[in-house]
Amino acid sequence: MPALALEPQNSYHPHGQLESIGHEMATRFGKKILVIDDDPDLCLGLHVRLRANSYDTCFANDAESAINTALIEIPDLIILDLGLPGDDGYAVMHRLRAFPELAGVPVIVLTARNRFIHERRSHSAGAKRFFEKPVDDRRLLMAIRQLVG
Repeated sequence: MPALALEPQNSYHPHGQLESIGHEMATRFGKKILVIDDDPDLCLGLHVRLRANSYDTCFANDAESAINTALIEIPDLIILDLGLPGDDGYAVMHRLRAFPELAGVPVIVLTARNRFIHERRSHSAGAKRFFEKPVDDRRLLMAIRQLVG
């Protein structure tokens, strides 16, 4: 299914614009994925690929907005960068686990940081999958499908 140019209701656009559409359009998409990354180009690329695969998207670009957005949106899955303004991805994972409504949300780490140093620590912090940037779209989508359908 091709990506639509419209944003889901109340979703944060990767370039900082809040756009709305009617409820009937927002419900055309499936599982909601929160992307937490401060790179707007990466967020836009993920937005296009995820929407093309019928996933709803929402975004946060720093550690503080990540927690707030997760509490508002209650996503089905989180894609998280480890290098964020305000705090790192490990702190975000720790804070997410403190909220019962978010504790079971699977996290995929997508980072430019070295796999050999950070993969084990990411899994210990609660991540279900670890990918280095740039990521192969097929592998990322396969991991998403395995975790949330």
